Amino acid sequence: MFSRLRRRQLWPFAPLIAGMLLSMLVVGWLTWRHALLNESEIFQRQLEVRAQVLTQRVDRFRTLPEVLSLDTELRQALQRPLTAKDVDYLNRKLERANGATRSSTLTLINKQGIAIAASNWHAPQSNVGENYSYRPYVQQALANGSGRFYGIGTTTAVPGYFLSQAIYDDTGSAIGLIAIKIALQELERQWPNAADIVFVSDNYGVIFLTSREPWRYRLLRPLTHAAQIQLAATRQYQDEQLTPLHLRLRKQLNNGSRLVDVQDPDLPRHMLLQSVGLLHGQWQMHLLHDTSTSATTSWWAAGAAGGLWLAGGLLVLFVRQRQRITRLRLRSRQELETVLQQHAQELRTAQDGIVQAAQQADTGLSRSLEHLPQGVVIIDANLNLVAWNSRYLALFRYPPEMVRVGQPIEDLLRFNAKRGLLGTAPMEEAIQRRLGHLRSGKPHLHESEKGDGTVLEIRGNPLPDGGFVTSYADITSYKNAARELRSLADALERRVEERTHDLTQAKREAEEANRYKTRFVNAAVHDLLQPLNAARMFTSLLPSHVHDDAGRHVADSIDAALASQDAILNSLLDIARMESGQLEVHVRDFALDSLLHVVHNNFGMLAESEGLKLRTRSSHLIVRSDEALLRRILQNFVSNAIRYTRQGRILIGCRRAGNHVRIEVHDQGPGIPESLQREIFEEFRRLDEGHADDRGTGLGLAIVERLGKLLGHEIGLRSTLGKGSVFWVQVPLGNAQTLQPAVRPSTVTHSQNDAPLQGGVAWYIDDDPQTCAATRALLERWGCEVPYAGGPHDALLIANAHDVPQLVLLDVHLGKNLYGPDIYAQLCEQWGQMPPVILVTAERDASLRRQAAERGWGFLAKPVRPPALRALMSQTLLRIRED
Repeated sequence: MFSRLRRRQLWPFAPLIAGMLLSMLVVGWLTWRHALLNESEIFQRQLEVRAQVLTQRVDRFRTLPEVLSLDTELRQALQRPLTAKDVDYLNRKLERANGATRSSTLTLINKQGIAIAASNWHAPQSNVGENYSYRPYVQQALANGSGRFYGIGTTTAVPGYFLSQAIYDDTGSAIGLIAIKIALQELERQWPNAADIVFVSDNYGVIFLTSREPWRYRLLRPLTHAAQIQLAATRQYQDEQLTPLHLRLRKQLNNGSRLVDVQDPDLPRHMLLQSVGLLHGQWQMHLLHDTSTSATTSWWAAGAAGGLWLAGGLLVLFVRQRQRITRLRLRSRQELETVLQQHAQELRTAQDGIVQAAQQADTGLSRSLEHLPQGVVIIDANLNLVAWNSRYLALFRYPPEMVRVGQPIEDLLRFNAKRGLLGTAPMEEAIQRRLGHLRSGKPHLHESEKGDGTVLEIRGNPLPDGGFVTSYADITSYKNAARELRSLADALERRVEERTHDLTQAKREAEEANRYKTRFVNAAVHDLLQPLNAARMFTSLLPSHVHDDAGRHVADSIDAALASQDAILNSLLDIARMESGQLEVHVRDFALDSLLHVVHNNFGMLAESEGLKLRTRSSHLIVRSDEALLRRILQNFVSNAIRYTRQGRILIGCRRAGNHVRIEVHDQGPGIPESLQREIFEEFRRLDEGHADDRGTGLGLAIVERLGKLLGHEIGLRSTLGKGSVFWVQVPLGNAQTLQPAVRPSTVTHSQNDAPLQGGVAWYIDDDPQTCAATRALLERWGCEVPYAGGPHDALLIANAHDVPQLVLLDVHLGKNLYGPDIYAQLCEQWGQMPPVILVTAERDASLRRQAAERGWGFLAKPVRPPALRALMSQTLLRIRED
């Protein structure tokens, strides 16, 4: 029985659940299909843009072979025997032409297919003397006048795209050709290196350009026997193994895009394939895109559809339940009305007894009404007095002879009207209106104020067999209290509004003052860093001019003082950036041990020079934080520990606490009194127990506290006087699976006598003359030539294509609204080249540093440390020479 009842209660939900699932299926499928079409259209446009870039790069060099084929010297060289001097001249001629166009290789080939001159004549794998008669671009040029071919160089083993043009004699016969090889690999570095994959295939289906290196020289379709013979004859891909790439077509969309299954463990299984033709159909450019976004969108849409269907179904069930409850309430109301009628009959019987007792009273005063605090009067159906109490007489002060049993109530109303108790309306109108209420037999409730300020609450109720009972309650005190409360509330609201307005104005002024302070600090630090940078440059020159110990001591003291001033300005700038919200945070998972190793290396020698032992316990934990900002926190802790510890050791270690790890720095310093443990985190608060020559700026722990709040890391301290202190920061643990493997930077070893700056040519552009003079002297001391060191206007005047520097040191803000990168662009137009750039600026905006990295420029913040400048310049010049 109970099971049948439960099934009967649950059956309405079956259609609801079935409809929800069906709606989720339909909406999810439609959304997925629509999202796929939208994604395919977006990425098709991206693919067409990339195809246009590739085509433009090829078209850029298309006319070069045609121009060179008309060169008289090249034509004459193909018509006569050449001496070694002639070959050397032709090699250098092609090298100059290749350097101007920045192609890969230019080669002059005779009618027999022998290369007689090439731009790479000086390379170990030179083209000169090689036989290229089997290459299609040679055969096509000699037969048809021009040729095209992509393949791996048989001499250089470097792939490229070959364009060739035949050279004719005076009779119109082909006597040779000029061929250019274009390197296309640099385009691959501009393609996305993520889940989306861009690749180009030839007419055989061989992938030769790709953003995913393992896919290079893979086959999109099996090679025919004729294709294998042709590839072997032309040696297009040399000895590369052409293995198939497993892509299976899953679905063809209406717009030509295809859904494919990719058998690669590192990629999503289902991907969207877009294709576009290149170079008159010779090549195909493809784009594989992850469809997980469309799937996620469809899941969300399906969930929303199911939720809407469920909400609608529940609403229908709710309405039906309300209708059922309404029917139940109607039936209950009918039953309640029956009960009320019975009670009304009983009440009517009781009221009849009261009226009867009132009629029997000889004086009209009813003892049963005397205990009531209200004034009460009872009249019969003829509107004559029946009974009243003494409170009624006290309220209206009627003459004794007027109030008696049988007295018409109209006489009392007229008496009150003459005294002005019925309001400002005409007397007869007010009397008749009140008599009309009594005759109608309707209950009423209203308030009335007498001339002396008394407020009465008047309630009237009809009697069952005619007549009326009216009560008069004095509510004057209640009204006065309510009036006072209302006045008090109005006053409080006005005060709250005034205080709110004052607080809003004060907040606005405080925010404006904070913004002004931030702008002032940034501007002040920027202006102070200019002369400080020049001073650091001049100081670095002192050791070469001072040879006695006293002079070197003075130079070291000046350098230490400038370093301290640099630290103060950098700290002020960091505080201003944090308060203005300009400090960017990059949170990721990384290994804690590498960070501890860097901190130990930074301070190991400093601790040893102070006679201290710095020990670091390794850790295998993975943490989630901003690695650079967390390193700043630990560096401040270790720096303070070294500063305030006179002897003993300093320990850096970790303690795991649940899902967090606490990184602690222990020292054996003098300790910190409990009363000062909160104050030391304020700006310019420092203890007096530090080393006499290095007491710090008082800003380190203030920056630590702000960095902790910015990262959401708890900062703490515990200390014991005479034993030492422990500063700690608590960091959440990270996920080892999302940890990116560390990329070790490639290092280039050089001999001891290698001096990269020797013979280098650099320009220094800055609007500060002292900085220009100091930097020029420093660079010349390192053996670098500095033809120009000055402002932007003179630089634009003297720049020309015959005097191009190898390196440009450039300030960003050059005064009078001049912007360094804009000046560099104008200089490049006059030079005809784009030499490498190192930005040397007091502007520490993260976006500026990011822009410099995107353009491949170096970046140094003022004041510049000479070792850092020398290292960056050496690295840049070495890279130029290697290229």
